[in-house]
Amino acid sequence: MINKDTQLCMSLSGRPGNFGTRFHNSLYQQLDLNYIYKAFSTTNIEDAVKGIRALAIRGCAISMPFKESCIPFLDELTDSVKAIDSVNTIVNNNGHLKAYNTDYIAISKLIKQYQLNPTQSVMIHGSGGMAKAVIAAFHDNGFKQVTILARNVEKGTKLSQKYHFPHTSQTQEAHDILVNATSIGMSGGIEADQLSFSIDLISQASVIFDVVAIPVITPLINEANRQNKVTISGKEVMILQAVEQFILYTGKIPTTQQIEVAAKIASQA
Repeated sequence: MINKDTQLCMSLSGRPGNFGTRFHNSLYQQLDLNYIYKAFSTTNIEDAVKGIRALAIRGCAISMPFKESCIPFLDELTDSVKAIDSVNTIVNNNGHLKAYNTDYIAISKLIKQYQLNPTQSVMIHGSGGMAKAVIAAFHDNGFKQVTILARNVEKGTKLSQKYHFPHTSQTQEAHDILVNATSIGMSGGIEADQLSFSIDLISQASVIFDVVAIPVITPLINEANRQNKVTISGKEVMILQAVEQFILYTGKIPTTQQIEVAAKIASQA
């Protein structure tokens, strides 16, 4: 039961969903931990972060569009955050807010899990906080033929210069691996029903990777499944990064079975 000693963890997102809330609360219940998790949104990221400190909230997951804008209000950045200027996790240690990026860890694990070939060509769509984690993960896993597709030319150019990958604002050439790291296809947005890559480009690729987790089956993943492509979903990213967050918040390592139970509950409509 909730009491005065219950630890609160939370998320901040432009479009809050139920996945993280259900996932974390399921693990808290399975491990009999005195924690509770709640999703929030905000129009004032500075005050929201100050609230984490002031109310002794143990941890906070950060999603689009706050992954970069929260940085000025934090006390300590881990190396992964410094490298890519993007935060997805805040841990509050007695008022000291330390920032992590478990998205990067999740993407790296999925690259290895699916045995993606570093000699293959990759197009990564996006230039925001999640895109930074994706680009860095592919770079650090030895991929050389990476093209950054960014509608924001300024951000795309900066990422191009940092990682020495070419940048384009238009999809032109086919690639072996297509990665959507934008909000295109996410529920609740004006682009919820749109594809982040053309049907023609999808047909010429071998692997389709969509980091969008809400809905579980995005328009991109749906089209890739229709074309019998290998798919990697945002749900897989969310589970892996959420497990890392859970460990940071609680110090406990859940079993594979406990994670599977939590993921099943989190995926319920």
